[in-house]
Amino acid sequence: MRQELIKAIGEAHTKAIEAGDLSSSGPVDFTVERPNLEEHGDFSTNLAMALASAEKKPPRKIAEALKRQIGEDHPIIGRLEIAGPGFINLFVRPEFLLDRFRDAAKAGENFGRSEVGKGKRVQVEFVSANPTGPLHIGHGRGAAVGDSLSRLLDISGYLVEKEYYINDTGSQIEILGRSVYLRYQEAAGKGVEFPENCYQGQYITDLAEGIYEEAGPSYLVQDEDEVVKDFADRATRSILADIRSDLKDFNVDFDVWLSEQSLYDSEEVSRALETLKAQGHVYEKEGALWLRSSDFGDEKDRVVVRKDGRPTYLASDVAYHHNKFQRGFGTVIDIWGADHHGYIPRMNAVVQMLGRPVEDFRVLLVQLVSLTRGGQPISMSTRQGEFVELSEVVREVGADATRFFLLMRRSDSQLEFDLELAKQESSENPVYYVQYAHARMCSVFREARSQGIPIPEPEDVDLSPLTLPEERSLIMALLRFPEVVEGAASSLEPHRLTHYLMDLAAIFHNYYKHHRFISEDAELTAARLFLVRLFGVVVRRALGLLGISAPERM
Repeated sequence: MRQELIKAIGEAHTKAIEAGDLSSSGPVDFTVERPNLEEHGDFSTNLAMALASAEKKPPRKIAEALKRQIGEDHPIIGRLEIAGPGFINLFVRPEFLLDRFRDAAKAGENFGRSEVGKGKRVQVEFVSANPTGPLHIGHGRGAAVGDSLSRLLDISGYLVEKEYYINDTGSQIEILGRSVYLRYQEAAGKGVEFPENCYQGQYITDLAEGIYEEAGPSYLVQDEDEVVKDFADRATRSILADIRSDLKDFNVDFDVWLSEQSLYDSEEVSRALETLKAQGHVYEKEGALWLRSSDFGDEKDRVVVRKDGRPTYLASDVAYHHNKFQRGFGTVIDIWGADHHGYIPRMNAVVQMLGRPVEDFRVLLVQLVSLTRGGQPISMSTRQGEFVELSEVVREVGADATRFFLLMRRSDSQLEFDLELAKQESSENPVYYVQYAHARMCSVFREARSQGIPIPEPEDVDLSPLTLPEERSLIMALLRFPEVVEGAASSLEPHRLTHYLMDLAAIFHNYYKHHRFISEDAELTAARLFLVRLFGVVVRRALGLLGISAPERM
């Protein structure tokens, strides 16, 4: 609808030039937007103000010229008002609006799907938490954002692959194995000093006690380094299995689980560094290997291999992103914790060294969640073990409420999660409010079926009885759905859907409260049932894109 209005305004501009009222014929950058207040029109354009400088006329005078060319019999624009310094408020003709609504209903469950992505391959890598402990609620936010974004990209015509990068090598894995070994010694009755840098959580003790129950004290007489390595492997596999299970319960699945260690085992790390070295992007200095990242906008060059031969995290990240692009992805999206902000410039440099434009690499930052119980903040330090696991929150408030709350704000903004609010069955709880709107819609159809009232098909229904302001508001809101989906996908902002759903639910609840859907007027009943059916389609689609269910009864 917006595109058709842009075309109509453009044609009015051309006609005004032909009539001699305006003279500027060059390209004009103007907007057609939805105003915040309904009384300001269905859409509003700033074209008159955009033309003011070139025309050397007051915007309102330009707006009058455009208004004359649109006229009173325009097939799309029923009314036009000039407001403020020169805004043009546009009111769409009811018959045009109803025609667009009928078209949307014909699309059915495909309403909102587009081919904007044109089949471009996109990889979304998210969560990728170190397998050194359970997922906490902060990881859950990254999981909800990444999974919902992937769904949005998919419905927008992209070929999406979701990936979890397993950081199963490096010092944190060695510390994990040593933490389990120390607790194993305690289980065997030995007094040990447990360093602060070791992982402190109860899960470490549970892992160690499980090993002791299985093998007894036999590991005490074996080579400590080998035991630590074995315990690290056992712990990594066990924790990773729990992570997979927790994500499945959270309605998140991945297409690929890729191991960092596999990049070393296949020598991809060394090959990637050799390739960059041959291109002059890697050099030796003071016995170490350095990346010339400052040549590509980073504040300084970075070490990729230390002088003792140990690679840095950046070395495997070079190989990993080389691996991603070799797999044929047009765009790579990484979702990181906000504390990794400083890592972006060096990875931008890496991407360019790999021969790709920096635009092919997108980073979405996710802030931690402020979770409270009884007004007291809960620490989420993994190593200290003082964190709230994602699985705990899901068990308490459910996966639907958890996902909705985690998607209510931009991912890079602070988020406060009120556990008590998430459990309320009231209009104060946004996810309940939205799901209840869908359940109410289902109740309308159950009542219609019980009375033997059929739901009309798009070709048969007369929509002219839908004349109420509430009905127009609901139709306009429903027709926004494809635009919201496309905007959320292109901007990488799934939270736009939660806001849209809350606004849509508010319009529906108000409509439901004040008007009957089934009455003695058969034509009005048919039109309203037809309207409500598309509402149900949109709510189910939008909730599904958020990974949330649409219950029929509540």
